[in-house]
Amino acid sequence: MSGLFGIPANVVYATAGIYAVLVLASLVVWAMRLAHPGERYQELASRTESWWWMIGAFTLCVLLNQTVAIVFLAFISYLALKEYLSLIPTRRIDREVLLFAYLAIPIQFYWAAIDWYGMFIVFVPVWTFLFFPALMALKGETQGFLRAVGTLSWGLMMTVFTLSHMAWLLVSGDKINPIAGGVGLLFFLVVLTQFNDVAQYCWGKLTGRHKVTPSVSPKKTWEGLLGGIATTIAVAALIGPYLTPMDWRWSALAGAILGVSGFLGDITLSAVKRDLGVKDASGLIPGHGGILDRVDSLTYAAPAFVHFIRYFFYP
Repeated sequence: MSGLFGIPANVVYATAGIYAVLVLASLVVWAMRLAHPGERYQELASRTESWWWMIGAFTLCVLLNQTVAIVFLAFISYLALKEYLSLIPTRRIDREVLLFAYLAIPIQFYWAAIDWYGMFIVFVPVWTFLFFPALMALKGETQGFLRAVGTLSWGLMMTVFTLSHMAWLLVSGDKINPIAGGVGLLFFLVVLTQFNDVAQYCWGKLTGRHKVTPSVSPKKTWEGLLGGIATTIAVAALIGPYLTPMDWRWSALAGAILGVSGFLGDITLSAVKRDLGVKDASGLIPGHGGILDRVDSLTYAAPAFVHFIRYFFYP
């Protein structure tokens, strides 16, 4: 059944539900800050405000038009790669190579847009992986060659290849999801991954005692991790049957996968930032850092969810 702008009605209802939660969260934060003036809840207020902007941009682009959504996701990938390249040390001689790295974004998302899975799945891991080292070698500079090749290849994998799975899911999901199409699957992936981040943050604030990786992400606790995953599983089991071709059991399993993979993506990017000596990738989003800080969980969750769905639900 179609809803607003031809979008599946279930997705429209789910979107309305998210905005209702955001309104409630904003009221709670406002009441907490009114009761306790000062900086105590400033971080929470900044996070809530940022959520309005992020959810607003995502839902507007995804709900209006598939092409607009793919362009929007490609732009997010571009911003993530741009932030990454601004953080890592690069050689002056590789500037032209970096231009080709940016050109890989529209090409990769084009394969997703036309649902050419064979090329989509090998373009970055195989062809750019082989092309860029050869291009660098032709420059004739061997000093720092291995580091330059490694950091660029890894960056393309994390900011372009992994995130492009969202675009492929949006397009290809229409084949296997009569309930809400590809947009329902993408909605399930993105909302639950981000919800898992919030749930782990809240559980960690409330009950966190035992650190998971003190040297990588000191605020991550086992209580927050397990509480967040459990909450994500419960929400996934509740909304999955209305947005995806999965029943509540499969949805719960998908929620567990998103919870664990999202956490792994988070700490992996945290390790990178620790190594580089920075707290946030940038200051673009108040309370959240940059785009790379916001999509870190999706770098693992998107491919994990896509291949889970493809393995079990595609013919």
